[in-house]
Amino acid sequence: MRETKEITNYLIKFVMIIGGIHGNELIGVYLIKLFEKVPHLIQRPSFESSTLLANPKAVAECRRHIEKDLNRSFNREDLNDPTLSTFEDKLAKQIYKNLKSQNQSQISMFVDLHSTTANMGLTLILVKLHPWLLQLAVYLSSINPEVRVIYIPSNAANNVLISQCELGFAIEVGPVPQGVLDAVLFQKTKEIVYAILDYLQAFNQGLTQSNTNTLTLYEYVGTVDYPRNEHGEIQAMIHPQLQSRDFAPLNPGEPIFLAFDEEIITYKGASTIYPIFINEAAYYEQGTAMCLTNKRQIVVEAL
Repeated sequence: MRETKEITNYLIKFVMIIGGIHGNELIGVYLIKLFEKVPHLIQRPSFESSTLLANPKAVAECRRHIEKDLNRSFNREDLNDPTLSTFEDKLAKQIYKNLKSQNQSQISMFVDLHSTTANMGLTLILVKLHPWLLQLAVYLSSINPEVRVIYIPSNAANNVLISQCELGFAIEVGPVPQGVLDAVLFQKTKEIVYAILDYLQAFNQGLTQSNTNTLTLYEYVGTVDYPRNEHGEIQAMIHPQLQSRDFAPLNPGEPIFLAFDEEIITYKGASTIYPIFINEAAYYEQGTAMCLTNKRQIVVEAL
């Protein structure tokens, strides 16, 4: 009886599919528009699915944001701070209020759709190592070897929307330029959304098998900025040997930047790391040339 109760407590009753947090990431935007136009595509018998086009004003202007990054505006302290009054601060508070009222008594899942100019392929981003999410990651990796999994600890990601949901995660696909649709990545993103919904339906019906497995996890450890002068101007580019090699190992002494005068700047770290979001266009304003991760194998226990 105890096992039955535990499984029942993890039934998914509500799924929110989110796009347009960044208004120029069009794959998520147009998937949300498709799902709103043809809602049966995301409906399954055992749970409710709905959509959220998070920043319609930024979408209409095909801009990442209006005043600040909406996906850096969901820190609990900021949500409760009445003095924060940018467009995105107000929008984040309204989104949080609406989602909280819809989800007062239900276990829910947020699936947040993003795209990137970096060569990230099909990536799941977790901000919590919840056993259920890890089982889902194992499943998606097993049916599609292109899927990679990033873990960003909550202390580094407590201001993103998915951090407000116990079972929240993001799908990041790329490379695709800002403000551009890519048919191949659009289809791949749609297929992974359907795979997630089908898995949830099977899980709710007790038709999934939960086994102990290993999962390759890329754990976020920090960022690296471009070399800059005293005025903050960039002095070097991503080295050609590193460009587009997201998730590949970067060893001490290997090239990381190429200065405009052709000086090669090497990685000075003491151990091998795995860069991601290399040369992401949106991160120039944030002072980030790439994010750094450690690659490790974890054991995902059966639920």
